[in-house]
Amino acid sequence: MTLTTLDGTPVSRFAFGTMQFGGKADEAASAALYAACRAAGINHFDTAHVYTEGRSEEILGRLITDREAIFVATKAHYPGGAARANILRSLDESRARLGLEVIDLYYMHRWDPDTPLEETFETLAEVQATGHIRHVGVSNYAAWQVMKAQAVAAGFGTRIDALQPMYHLVKRQAEVEILPMCASEGIAVFPYSPLGGGLLTGKYARGEKGRLDEVEMYSRRYAPDWMRDAAAGLAEIAAEVGTDPATLAVAWAARHPAGPCPIVSARSARQLQPSLAALDFAMDDALHARIAALSPAPPPATDRLEEA
Repeated sequence: MTLTTLDGTPVSRFAFGTMQFGGKADEAASAALYAACRAAGINHFDTAHVYTEGRSEEILGRLITDREAIFVATKAHYPGGAARANILRSLDESRARLGLEVIDLYYMHRWDPDTPLEETFETLAEVQATGHIRHVGVSNYAAWQVMKAQAVAAGFGTRIDALQPMYHLVKRQAEVEILPMCASEGIAVFPYSPLGGGLLTGKYARGEKGRLDEVEMYSRRYAPDWMRDAAAGLAEIAAEVGTDPATLAVAWAARHPAGPCPIVSARSARQLQPSLAALDFAMDDALHARIAALSPAPPPATDRLEEA
């Protein structure tokens, strides 16, 4: 599915994630990041109710001056689950923070096993019918969860138009079912973390520090030695072809046949530039395969390796 801004322009090939707005990126840095994205042609900005305790949505809302040309995605308050009351409350709060009557894409941030899908998607269909949201999305759902939810959504006259999974060189599970499902079912896919929490920028291979050392969640997620080895290998290839490892990482994630539109992010406009450079980086089949060989491909869904 091709999603568009209010003026009918297709969403850009990359989105920008504003998780750092109001945190490691103050108001001035956030404005510089936003301006760099707009100059590069990015019109899709992604945030969430929980990001920086609401400051991300507030700052993004103040930066948007050309509403018709901007596609805004946010996510429901996931600690509250996917119950009706939480959806309605967090949607109203997000709209107020953003200063927007209409949210272009509204995600369920996580799968909620404790709330009936009927309650969730009936509520989403209602707020969509009122015009407060244009598209329904889900984030961090497994493929079976998407398809189960899609069947329920159809009963209320709506559908899941977008999925936001994790996908990058050292987290490739999405290749097995999620990306093929999106291509088959006409679901737009906006993968987050194409730089692997900073692992694929090359800075750890250079001995620098970052959030993989500072944040326990990221330390656990990227603990295996083979992931560090893959990042070092990516840095070597980048040096050989004369570009930045981050550029290769983002371009590689974007090149999957399902046509994912990666969500890039950064703390400063300078830090963002290598990711933006991926918009114009031409990656051929040979380079894509060489980079893919740095990490293990997940087995097929049927686990019939002899047919892979």
